[in-house]
Amino acid sequence: MASVSLKKSYKCVQSLQQFYTGGPYAVASDESFLACACNDTIKIVDLSNASIKSTIEGDSEPVTALALSPDNNFLFSASHSRQIRVWDLDTLKCIRSWKGHEGPVMGMVCDASGGLLATAGADRKVRVWDIDGGFCTHYFKGHKGVVTSIMFHPDPNRLLLLSGGDDGSVRIWDLRRKKCLSTLEKHQSAITSMAISEDGWTLLSAGRDKACSLTYLFLPLFFLAGQVLNLWNLHDYGCMTTIPMFESLEAVCIIGPESPFAASLASSTYPQTKKRSDVPSINFITVGERGLVRIWSADRALCLFEQKASDITVSCDDEDSKRGFTSALIMPTSQELLCVTADQQFFLYYPEESEGSLNLVLTKRFVGHNEEIADMKFLGAEEQFLAVSTSVEQVRVYDLTSMSCSYVLAGHTDVVLCLDTCVSSSGRTLIVTGSKDNTVRLWDCQSKACVGVGIGHMGAVGAVAFSKKQRSFFVSGSSDRTLKVWNLDAVSDNNEESLTLKTKAVVAAHDKDINSLAVSPNDSLVCSGSQDRTACIWRLPDLVSVVVLKGHKRGIWSVEFSPVDQCVMTASGDKTIKIWAISDGSCLRTFEGHTTSVLRASFVTRGTQFVSCGADGLVKLWTVKTDECIATYDQHEDKIWALAVGKKTEMLATGGGDAVINLWHDSTASDKEEAFRKEEESVLRGQELENALIDADYTRAIQIAFELRRPHKLLELFGELCRKRDMEDQMGKALKALTKEELCLLFEYVREWNTKPKFCRIAQFVLSGVYRTLPLTEILQVRGIAKLLEGLIPYSERHFSRIDRSARSIFMLDYTLTGMSVLEPEHDQGRLEDKDAKLPNAADSEPLSDITSTDEEKHHDDEGKLEDKDAELPDSADSEPLSDITSTDKQKHHKELKEKNSSKKRKNKSRNGASVGAHDMDYVEVQKNYSIEEENEVDVVNLDEDDENIGEKPAIGNANVRSESVNLPSRSPRAPRAHKTTSIA
Repeated sequence: MASVSLKKSYKCVQSLQQFYTGGPYAVASDESFLACACNDTIKIVDLSNASIKSTIEGDSEPVTALALSPDNNFLFSASHSRQIRVWDLDTLKCIRSWKGHEGPVMGMVCDASGGLLATAGADRKVRVWDIDGGFCTHYFKGHKGVVTSIMFHPDPNRLLLLSGGDDGSVRIWDLRRKKCLSTLEKHQSAITSMAISEDGWTLLSAGRDKACSLTYLFLPLFFLAGQVLNLWNLHDYGCMTTIPMFESLEAVCIIGPESPFAASLASSTYPQTKKRSDVPSINFITVGERGLVRIWSADRALCLFEQKASDITVSCDDEDSKRGFTSALIMPTSQELLCVTADQQFFLYYPEESEGSLNLVLTKRFVGHNEEIADMKFLGAEEQFLAVSTSVEQVRVYDLTSMSCSYVLAGHTDVVLCLDTCVSSSGRTLIVTGSKDNTVRLWDCQSKACVGVGIGHMGAVGAVAFSKKQRSFFVSGSSDRTLKVWNLDAVSDNNEESLTLKTKAVVAAHDKDINSLAVSPNDSLVCSGSQDRTACIWRLPDLVSVVVLKGHKRGIWSVEFSPVDQCVMTASGDKTIKIWAISDGSCLRTFEGHTTSVLRASFVTRGTQFVSCGADGLVKLWTVKTDECIATYDQHEDKIWALAVGKKTEMLATGGGDAVINLWHDSTASDKEEAFRKEEESVLRGQELENALIDADYTRAIQIAFELRRPHKLLELFGELCRKRDMEDQMGKALKALTKEELCLLFEYVREWNTKPKFCRIAQFVLSGVYRTLPLTEILQVRGIAKLLEGLIPYSERHFSRIDRSARSIFMLDYTLTGMSVLEPEHDQGRLEDKDAKLPNAADSEPLSDITSTDEEKHHDDEGKLEDKDAELPDSADSEPLSDITSTDKQKHHKELKEKNSSKKRKNKSRNGASVGAHDMDYVEVQKNYSIEEENEVDVVNLDEDDENIGEKPAIGNANVRSESVNLPSRSPRAPRAHKTTSIA
């Protein structure tokens, strides 16, 4: 057996979301999109596949009116907040807004030039606005009730505005003279729709009073009004004729001469009646509460066409249920008829002629609101359709190509809870459904009809499953806790009427509701999962119990047989998925990963992997062998109740409580190819980057680094660039070549670099280059520049503060070291450090070691003159020889000098405490280094009066030196200076 390649990833390729909840809508003039009100938002829907192109967020109030400009560039909206907004559809931004009416705006329309906007309000007023200026140009009042509909005359030269209200009147306003030309009062209820013929002389209006009025503009005007058609002559406003309608009308559309409806009517046959010469020959379409499309002739007062059956599926027989059409219009390009239903569906009809009669073909059906999705399965041999059961009584079958609803299967009287599909041995595509009405139904997709009904369950049918091999039976499970096997032998290919299905076997299977069923690939077993926390395996066709699977702590929501192994998989509300052995009912594996109940699980990749989904809105892909969840996808905002796996394509479909259907394709191969392509491209671009660096082309190198998203390489490039001599020119060229997106990315990189002291210099260099090179207006256009600068400012301030502290510390260190004579001041270089004693010249002096104690006095008299600026000592002539001074006198004299020195130090300390401290420290250090005892040192102090040399080392004289040899440090010569010398003879 060939090895199976495991799937690694799935990709959501298509999505069907809720886009219309009823209310206003607008169709683009080129039929490319549809703007719909969806609660408080506006959805822009692609008409080709019903996908949502974009969403415009409103103001938290329901949208009441929508209109498009003639060029489809602008959308006008109004809500219960009374604000009128103008949206740019390219940027999806509101470019202008103003308060419109005192009440909600009920309708709006833009004129053919695109410069005027007319609005109808619940305040009984009609206003016309200048779109560019946002001011009111016309203000009309006169209606006695809410103005419900409004339209411009299609001829721009006539400048007429027409409005209809719930007071049953239609008013014609002259925009030139700013007054009401006429008031047509024939309706007994609200006006819902108006239409004007192509020649501009016939107006039709529709209302809910079951009347249809036709007024001829003679201007005579024709007004269409509900149950009757009234012809008006505007000279005397008299009623000329009446046509009965027999239903409440919601919309009226005039058929133009170039319309395909007109061509089909011309070739169709219909009863010939007498024409009236005083009534214009106009054909028009009406839709209303009956849900039927009808075509009328005005001059014959005759219904030319009526649908045999409505395409609208009524929910139930209750009279209060929503039914019928709410709106209709002729598409501007294709001339198809677009009808909107009360249950938020869009129908597109196109006329066809068959056997001399007109027939309307439903080409597309878009479902704007699916509600909660209960179950779904792929349909057909090629799996091109998807059958979906929602919180309604019908099953909707979607075409996966256009995502439009191809047809609806109606027959149940309550909500459809479950379904299953199969292709019979004869090639028929069958669908079986279970409903809350306690019945099961069998459907033929080709005839779109019910071919069998199964009656017998006493509770809602919550699970059904077709046989996999023979396709000759199906099994159903119900909330009445029983299983039933239904025989399909009586159903033939030629059945035109619904048959009553018969059961083969019945068994009371569980203690609580049955949630899920699965039939084994060989049709020999069926497995049922229940809310009683057990799964049971039964032997077919007699439903004999084989084994009971116990181990889950909550109810079981899904069961499925493995396509290759003798095992079954169950998903439970206890957040786990288990695989069980059929032979003995033992649990083989348990998978944990979901945070809430697991609602569905299905095998893929020939049983080696499976997909699960749960109430947490997550879809997970698992590998059975490794017990590993290899991928998790979050595309839903609510519980995922439905999971369908294509047997042929293994495409996935998921749906749940958020009314969203997502289609998933296996993207393992494409992702691998894409990764290989990106890697190959990255290698080539990396080589280009290296070549640019070799050529010193920093502009090109920076551009490539941005394309490859390599911030570390950019840091290296800017680091090298800031060391270049011509860095400003190259920096300017590199920055000017950046796009706005790349410039935004550069600011993000700089913000990260600036947080680290190691890279802050490069970050500040880049910022400086940006501010010098690019204009401020261009910098302000960068997306999110305010937040980026907010992240740069605090760290930049911290870096500059750190640099300032370092600079001050360096200056203080230089000053301290200079004061300690460790560093030479610049102005004292080349001068001697000894400022306290004037030593003899090197040529005349004797070595210090040769001076004996006997020669001390003579040596001091002739050569040694000590310097003292701070204390006045006795003159040398009056002093006694040093040898004659007694020890007592020495100590006394030393004490006096020390007191004078201390006084001088205190004065200097008040001016410069740091320098005095350094001087004291140096003085003590010299005493220590030269081993001079305090009682034997020379009592001489020499301090400069101008504080120039405060903090320098004091000189040590050569008197009272110990007899042993002392090597003094050598001193460099310096320029002579004036000294105040005091010597002691």
